[in-house]
Parts: sequence; C-alpha cells; structure tokens
Amino acid sequence: MSYLPIAQHGVIGDMRSVALVGLNGSIDWCCLPHFDSPSIFAAILDDRKGGFFRLAPAEECDARQMYLPNTNVLMTRFFSDRGMAEVIDFMPIGRESGGQTEQGSRQVVRIAKAIRGPIHFRLECRPAFDYARRPHEIHMGRDEKSAVVASADQQFAVKGGQALRADAGGVVAEFVLESHQQAVFALRHSGRQADSSLLEETVDGDALLTETVRFWRGWAGRSQYHGRWREMVTRSALLLKLLTFLPTGAIVAAPTTSLPEQVGGVRNWDYRYTWVRDAAFTVYSLMRLGYTEEAGAFARFMQERAKEAETENGPLNVLYGIDGRHDLREETLDHLEGYRGSKPVRVGNAAVGHLQLDIYGELMDSLYLYDKYGSPLSYDMWSTVEHMLDWLAANWRQADQSIWEVRGGRREFTYSRLQCWVALDRGLRLARKRSFPAEGSRWREERNNIYHAIMKDGWNGKDNAFTQFFGSDAVDASLLMMPLMLFVSPTDPRMLATIDRIRQQLASDSLVRRYDTDKAARDGLPGSEGFFTVCSFWLVEAMARAGYTEEAQLLFEKLLSYANHLGLFSEEISPKGELLGNFPQALTHLGLISAAYNLDRLL
Repeated sequence: MSYLPIAQHGVIGDMRSVALVGLNGSIDWCCLPHFDSPSIFAAILDDRKGGFFRLAPAEECDARQMYLPNTNVLMTRFFSDRGMAEVIDFMPIGRESGGQTEQGSRQVVRIAKAIRGPIHFRLECRPAFDYARRPHEIHMGRDEKSAVVASADQQFAVKGGQALRADAGGVVAEFVLESHQQAVFALRHSGRQADSSLLEETVDGDALLTETVRFWRGWAGRSQYHGRWREMVTRSALLLKLLTFLPTGAIVAAPTTSLPEQVGGVRNWDYRYTWVRDAAFTVYSLMRLGYTEEAGAFARFMQERAKEAETENGPLNVLYGIDGRHDLREETLDHLEGYRGSKPVRVGNAAVGHLQLDIYGELMDSLYLYDKYGSPLSYDMWSTVEHMLDWLAANWRQADQSIWEVRGGRREFTYSRLQCWVALDRGLRLARKRSFPAEGSRWREERNNIYHAIMKDGWNGKDNAFTQFFGSDAVDASLLMMPLMLFVSPTDPRMLATIDRIRQQLASDSLVRRYDTDKAARDGLPGSEGFFTVCSFWLVEAMARAGYTEEAQLLFEKLLSYANHLGLFSEEISPKGELLGNFPQALTHLGLISAAYNLDRLL
C-alpha cells in the first residue's frame, strides 16, 4: 500500500469510536473500543506496519464515495469496464445493534454488493494492535467463515458469509458476487479474552443498516437550520455528533493523532481528547441548530471535572480524557514513520499541563446559551460556576499559553484576556437573569479592568490593530473572535482596522493563518504550518457582521470548495489546497456552522 491523501477518507462511527475509510476501500485508522484506545489499524501513520482492513474489487477501479443522505453511513462505489460494485461501511447504532453495554463489543459492518457483475472481491484484514507494538494470534472458526484475532489484552472476530483463510498475520478472503448479490462482513471487537460470543452471534447486516440509518436520519431531521447551505451544515452537525462520547458527554477535538500540519514536519499532535475550548464551541454550534441534549451532557461532564481537586493551574484542566482522566502524558512512537514520513508520531498531549485561561470564557459562553436555549442551570451547577469565576477574577492577570497552546513560554495573550472578560460577563448576565447569588461587584470590577487592559495594552496604535499579546506588534487570527463574543461592535473602527491588518498579514484570498510563525519563535517550534481552517471561517463571520456580506459570502463559498468529496475538513489547508492536520476536526466544522448560520441571517 501507499499513503492515500488525508482528504481521500470518509469517517464512520458510533459515538464511542470511529474508523477512517479510504477511497480504495481500506480502513486506515481505527481505535477500539474508544476514540483514545490504542489503534488496531493505523496505516495512515505507517503504511507498512500500521495495519489496515481493506474490502474492494480485486481489479483496479475508479472509486467514488458518498454518505447515505443525512447519515454517517458511508458508501464507496467502484467502477470498471466490466462492472460496478459498492461497499457500505458503518458502525451500528440503535436498537438492532444489540443494545450493548459499555462493556460489550463494538463492531464495524461492511457490506459488499455487486451492482453490475460478476465482481471479484478481495478482503484483506491485517491488524496491528497497540499502535503496532503488540503481537497477535489468529484462530480460525470451524465454519471457515469466521476468525478470531487476539492480542494479549483484546481481540476481535471477523465474520462473514464467505470463506476466510489465515495469511501472514492477517485474514484474507476472495470471492465473486454476481449482479445484485451481497456479502456481509463484521469486525466485532471485545476486550475480553476467550469470548466465544464473538463467533456465535450472527450478523444481520440489513437489519443493522436499517436501524443505523433510522437513527442518524432521525437525529439530523431535528436540525432547525433551513438556510442556503443546509447540506454542508447538516454534514458538519453529523460529524460533531459523531465526535461525542456517548457514555460521558465528552467531545473529542478530532478522532486521529499525529496527522501533520506540514508534511515532513514535527507539528504532529494527538487530538483524541476533550479540550474544554473545542467542546464548548461544539455545543454552542449544536445549540444554534436546535440540539440541546449534547450541551446538557457536556455540562454534566464539566460539572464533575470542576468538583475535582484544584491544581496549580486552577479549577479546570485544559483537556481531559473522554472518561475524565487527567493522565495524558505525551510520548512518541518512534517505530512508526508517520504520515508520509512526518515524525514524530505522538500519543497523549503535553498541553494537559498548560495554563490556558481562555477556556473559562468559552465554557461560560456555552453554559450561558444552554441556560437560555436548553435547560436552566441548577443550583449545584451555579455553585460550580461561582467558584470558577471567583478564581478567575483573582487570576486573570497571569501569563498563559492561550488558544494555540504555544510551546515557547507563557505570555499575556490578548485572546486569553478577551475570554476572561467573556467568562465574567456571562457570569454577571446569568446571575442577573436568574437572580443567583454572586460576587457581582468584584466580577464587574475585574471584567471592567480586563476591558481597559485590552484596549490599552492589547492595542498597537502604531500598527493600528489589536495584537497577539500585550506589548507585541504581531497580529493573531483569534482576535477575529472579538465581535463574535460581543466584546466590541463589529463596526468599531479598531475592529475594522484589525480585520484589515489580519487580511494583509495572515490571509491569502479566503485562507487565513493563525499567526506568523516566521517571527521570532512565536510558538517555540521549528517549521511552518498551513492555513488554519477555522480562522478562515472566523474571518467570514467577522466580515459579515461588519457589513461586508457579499464579500463574506464569496469567501465562504471559496472555503467550501476546499472540503473533501464528502464535505469534510481537516485542521489545516496547505498552500496547494491539500488537507493537513488531524481529520476530520471538530473546531473547523463548528466554525463552518457558525459562519453559515450568521451569514445566512445577515444576507
């Protein structure tokens, strides 16, 4: 195999984990049973050792992919002069998935169909447990149509309607389907050893497919967005729902690790965890569309985190494991070569030890909106908020590492000050609206102090722009959030000047960089990166709110053209238009939803 472009993948999942399925019919990334479990297939990080699960016609074909309408069920279509075939991939969810508990098995179902046959198919399942670090054994079933692949602490069964055979550490099948015939295969995972049920249970692919489609269409049908870009907004919403972790309400930033921000570079990070910031933005976007259950689940997840012992960095961590754990130590996997040679491959994330004060603003804004559009906050939740804001009022002056998680030391980032202002402002609004007891005078005083500090120290009169951090001359695309968070009027002369400055220094047409990485080690890392996709959507929304609606609409339409064939975005876009970074990324898609919602309203 060789590396497919990141963009040539679709994603399926069951709100516990996901799998990336390439245009060639290969599952190149899958961690089971959860998003942050060690990988079983990781060919996208090492095409020789990482492991894959391919199901496709044996001969060379042209391929297309699509989702069944309003679902996360993926169809890959194969075309040749002799025939046409389809492979339908999904992870079952709904009543027919067996009502499995969290201790039960997870599964991936793959249905091969001959639309115009005969079609010669080949199935090749070559796992590599624990990021290709653990050996495994293969035990063939007595019926020759099933096999168990087991490592030291987990196993899965491959089951299907065609004969299987063991082959060099994997499982292989070759078979021919005539027109309108199909073959169903399932990969059923379990963490339990000697789990005979993996082989005994039958796979009713049609029933599982019907119920899974019903679930996703029922969820998508509840969207309250009916604007110009409904198809793209719906796909983004379905992706955000896919990245929620159903058992706890946590939301992962992306389902992958170490997909590079620059091919061959070192900016490769593990995003399979819950960032308070990204998750808060996600529930904000979902609430825009009328989905409030996800916001309630995330609020409960955060309330539990806030009850934990306070650390030196305050009442909240920057990120958590999807089960709420704190131990996310960063390590490198030197035995994997990385996507197209992009080393290092990392698991865990050292940002867990950062101080990033902006997280309190993003969280408070989402809680404020949940109280307004979802369910009123409980007294216990308010007590948690009160403690958090008391701490912030006393600590907002600290230097931190802010939204971009720089590894070049702490600074007084303007964006962090902005979000500290947001946190205290939303707390005051909530207290007033709900008559909650609060330290109103102190919060109000510190909120006003932050405002004056930003206007004085975060403004560079010489360059006529808000700056990346106090006393600097660098601009930062995160400052496009100022009018979006209601800190300044979108038509304030200072904001208009900052937008112009960002477009001059960081933008190329519709694409926007986070900041200038060439200026004096802004982030403490070598190399450069692509255009940061969510910043491009922030520019669209800031311009639309400032009154440049027609120009903003054109930029938005240009941005949509960078999506892959399924409407999915990664974290970044290269100067050549290639999708880079972890894929698909929640932050990008929630930016798309917010821009579409507000641009549509303003138009």
